[in-house]
Amino acid sequence: MVAYQHFTALCNSSDATRRGEAAHMVATAYIDHDGPADEQAALYASVLGFLDDPSVKVRASLAFGLLHSKLAPRIVMLSLLKDAPIIARAVLQYSPVLLDIDLIGVAQNGQQSVLLSLANRELLSQRLIAALVNRGEAKSLSQLLGRVELEIASDLLKAVVASHGKDAKIRGKLLTRSDLPAICRLELVEQVKQALSKARIVKGAIAPARLERLMRDAVDQATTRMGEEQAIAGECEYAEACHEKELINTRILLHSVVNGHVLFFADCIALLADMPPKKVFTLLEVGARVGLNALFSQCGMNAPLRNLLARLVLHARTADLSNDEAARHFVVTALIEELIIEHEGDIPPSLEEAFLYLDEQNMLLARAAARGVMPAFAQNVEPEQQLLPDAYEPVSGQVPEQVAEQLEFDAQEGSDASLAPPERLALPAA
Repeated sequence: MVAYQHFTALCNSSDATRRGEAAHMVATAYIDHDGPADEQAALYASVLGFLDDPSVKVRASLAFGLLHSKLAPRIVMLSLLKDAPIIARAVLQYSPVLLDIDLIGVAQNGQQSVLLSLANRELLSQRLIAALVNRGEAKSLSQLLGRVELEIASDLLKAVVASHGKDAKIRGKLLTRSDLPAICRLELVEQVKQALSKARIVKGAIAPARLERLMRDAVDQATTRMGEEQAIAGECEYAEACHEKELINTRILLHSVVNGHVLFFADCIALLADMPPKKVFTLLEVGARVGLNALFSQCGMNAPLRNLLARLVLHARTADLSNDEAARHFVVTALIEELIIEHEGDIPPSLEEAFLYLDEQNMLLARAAARGVMPAFAQNVEPEQQLLPDAYEPVSGQVPEQVAEQLEFDAQEGSDASLAPPERLALPAA
């Protein structure tokens, strides 16, 4: 009875802090109650009574007591969900008794701060994720994408790429997700290329032609590398999407073979020739040159390009192009020399694009292969032989001829002016 009188005094107090103590007390008592049903009903009635308290502090204390419990009355939590924003956000993010149907309306019509709380909710169904994506609010969408533990359907990720792919923050969150479809990742790479090309710090540091070449090579590398990873995983949707978007061209085919991405190359040829991938891969692996020309003819290629690809495939069989940069450089150099000899230096127009690409790659591969030559050479040389001689060091006790002549001239003049530092000139003060 004394406890009840104390509780009644708290409820009737004019101080909101004391009434908040009573609200939190009755909320925790309701959750932990395991006694008779009439006591449970009395506690439930008291909980409902605090919903009408004029103080936000009191209603917040009530919500804090019920917030994380699965035994909290759903009707009470729905009422608190429509309360002041500070209460609604907490209930929206933490209350486990709310259903998807209770949250869909919030996702469709809620304010930005409320959407952020919903995006941080521990468990989110695909229905709620779809509602947040369709709402398209940037901050909540960025928060949602940053939760890599959530599974987001591929069609929803494609919708986000289409609607927010130009937003750098959202683009970064998308690229960190392992469930992002490869074709969407390629679209984002293209967006990154455009953003970097327009950045003042990049445009001011690199000549336009070289910048265009660097970006083009980077996109080609990303396209073929992701295609190879998808082909290894047994996924064909990426190559099909590239074919539908008309991204498979001469540069991509050459880049695939030169860099050892042969599985992606086989998938592309299978789509262009409308043939089974296994049959195409067998022809590329062991087929004769006549068979390769027939295969590339089925793709609609002209004769010079067919011959070029057939030669490239035959060269690629003899080297590991996926890891050996020196082998890539050798194959590309040999191919260029064969084309020059065959056409006597007059490359036909049908091979201009391919030949220019091979020339560009040959320069890049030559630089890459040369980087490891000197370190590898130095590792096989004795330490005392690694020192370079000084420019004027006497050899076998002899003074270099030019140095001897200069010393003789200085002795005759009686001056060592040639060894003296240049005279400093003092500028007049401003």
